[in-house]
Amino acid sequence: MNDDVLSELYKIILERKKTVDTKEKDGEKSYTKYLFQEGINKILKKVGEECAETIIAAKDASSGAGAEDYNGLLIGEVADLFYHVLVMLAELDIKWSDIEDELAERAKKMGNLKEMKTVDKNT
Repeated sequence: MNDDVLSELYKIILERKKTVDTKEKDGEKSYTKYLFQEGINKILKKVGEECAETIIAAKDASSGAGAEDYNGLLIGEVADLFYHVLVMLAELDIKWSDIEDELAERAKKMGNLKEMKTVDKNT
């Protein structure tokens, strides 16, 4: 397994973004280029769709019945979600390394459970 698979995927996405205006070779089509051509609204729509599909797949996987099949589906949906989030970050010129740095900083924090507020649901 490649520990840097998300970094490598992000690099490929950036390459597709750089060549979004070039004609496809030999009729080859690129879904990533298509997303960039359609713009941020299409990309965000796909992120939202994949997020919803991930939630549904997780709910199905947690039901216990046919968990092996549902776990496979969940893995696929999470991969789709991660991919579309990376495309969104590239579209917004946010570096994947900035996300990694933020996660590394958060990992340094130990015992940072915040107090949960009690909410009166009747008001």
